[in-house]
Amino acid sequence: MSTQKIGNYRWFIVFLLFAATTINYLDRQIIGLLKPILETEFSWTETDFARIVMAFTAAYAVGLISLGWFIDRVGTKLGYSITIVFWSIAGMLHAVARSAFGFGVARVGLGLGEAGNYPAAVKTVAEWFPNKERALATGLFNAGTSVGVVVALLLVPWILSHYGWQEVFWITGALGFVWLILWLVFYDVPAQQKRLSTAEYEYIAAGQEVEEKLASGSAKVKWVKLFTFPQTWAYITGKGLIDPIYWFFLFWLPSYFASTFNLDLKKFSLELMIIYTATTVGSISGGWFSSQLIKRGWEVIKARKAVLLAFAVLELSVIGIQFAGNVWVAVALISFAVALHQAWATNVFTLPSDMFPKQAVSSVVGIGGMAGAVGGILFPILIGSLLDTYKAAGNLEGGYNIIFTICGFTYLVAWLIIHLLTRKSRMLAPEELR
Repeated sequence: MSTQKIGNYRWFIVFLLFAATTINYLDRQIIGLLKPILETEFSWTETDFARIVMAFTAAYAVGLISLGWFIDRVGTKLGYSITIVFWSIAGMLHAVARSAFGFGVARVGLGLGEAGNYPAAVKTVAEWFPNKERALATGLFNAGTSVGVVVALLLVPWILSHYGWQEVFWITGALGFVWLILWLVFYDVPAQQKRLSTAEYEYIAAGQEVEEKLASGSAKVKWVKLFTFPQTWAYITGKGLIDPIYWFFLFWLPSYFASTFNLDLKKFSLELMIIYTATTVGSISGGWFSSQLIKRGWEVIKARKAVLLAFAVLELSVIGIQFAGNVWVAVALISFAVALHQAWATNVFTLPSDMFPKQAVSSVVGIGGMAGAVGGILFPILIGSLLDTYKAAGNLEGGYNIIFTICGFTYLVAWLIIHLLTRKSRMLAPEELR
């Protein structure tokens, strides 16, 4: 069947996922951009801000593991709707907070709600796409992570120039409700979607034929049993070891450029804009590469692991940042590194839908996401300790060099563990998960 004749409604669904992910990352970035204003108004200490950040991360970890289970139970349409309403309301409530504790409570709500985005999005891709297109679809919606950061860099200063910091939270929080209207109007699973052509539905169903046979007559998945499968631990490894590196790239790069290259963070930063835009390229191209291998006849897991290995080897280039002679060399190397990270992340995100039936995908994504969030809590402890030690010795750049070296080698370590855990991997039948 020619792909030119089957229709493209499934790609419109990806656009909705991309928009939700963009809003997700826009909402979580705002408090960092408003940090100087809020510190002045509420007399925050660095410890106060650190606790607010930790409140979000801890809530995010809890939300991931619980909402993954919840979305598998209620379905993607209702599950996604509930989570975006929850995080949008929590985002808007930041505007009425008047203390560090109040902001911490709002961040807990935001973290709990935002945790539902990835379990719901990955499950949606599993419902709407055959295996050979899932990595590309995942890469496209995952590009919203970087676009959300870029939008925040542009939108927040504009709102501040016309209104106040409270309006930043009100306006950005309201965007989630705009998305909700589109989701409720245009989304249903393929079998119930009246806007979907017969040809496109048959194309999707044909690409999921093996999964549909496995799913026939199956009962609900026993969540605890997921931990008994090496496939689950492969995904936990991919998220637990690598997600913290992206958190480092996200939150410490501005400080790195300020301390190493005297970048003025009070002004628009072309350097940071280029770096965060590069993640979009990596997210989409990473999914495209493995999808191409599958279309050429490669086994699904073999294709995923092949591109993961390639990206892990290329990621060693991040170690070279310590030899960067000027800011633009550093920008080039870090842009390459974050693009590779997103290419890696796209393929790891696709693994649950490659190895588990659709009934369990959100649960597995939530479990792995929690592992990544826990790593995102622990890795900063190491970062802070290293940077404080080297700063006291008058060599802050040396601390960053060690961190970049750790980042470079971690991808290879993660790939080796994933490879060993998935040597005999296959699509599990729902009966095995009961």
